[in-house]
Amino acid sequence: MTLHLTIVEDDLTGRDVLDLLQFHLDEMHQWSPPESVHAMPAARPRQPDVTFFSAWDGERLAGCGAIKRLDEGHGELKSMRAAPDYRGRGVGKAILLRLIEEARTRGYHRVSLETGRPEPFHAAHALYRAHGFTECPPFGSYEHDPFSMCMTRELT
Repeated sequence: MTLHLTIVEDDLTGRDVLDLLQFHLDEMHQWSPPESVHAMPAARPRQPDVTFFSAWDGERLAGCGAIKRLDEGHGELKSMRAAPDYRGRGVGKAILLRLIEEARTRGYHRVSLETGRPEPFHAAHALYRAHGFTECPPFGSYEHDPFSMCMTRELT
C-alpha cells in the first residue's frame, strides 16, 4: 500500500506533533544513557536556526523531522521520527528526502546527523546509508560517545 504523504513546515503547536516528539524523547532515554541522548525537546525546534517538518497521511501524523543550520554550508538533521503505526512504511525515507531537498535549497554542501549506536537504531543506520550517508567523526558540539554515531553526506 503506497502512502501519499503531505510534508509541511510545522509550527510545533499541534498536540499530535508534540506527543510524537515526547514519544521520541522517551524512546531515546529508553535506549541510551541520559548523557548520550541528543534529541531536541519540543521547545528547541522552535528556535530560528531550526526548521521543523511534519508528514501527514490525510489527517494522521505519520512522522516528523527537522534541519538545523550549523553554518552557511552545513546543516544537521534532527528529530527524525516515524509514528509507531508508520514504521517500516517509507515515512522516514520521505522525510529524509524532504530534508535533503531543503538543505540543497539553502545551498548547504553537507548534511550531518547524530544517531544512536545500539541495535534499536540499526534500521535508521540502514536508511541513512542507503541515501549516501557515511559514518564520520563527531561534528559541532558532539564528542566521542560509545552510544552515539555521527554520519554525514556531501551534497552535489
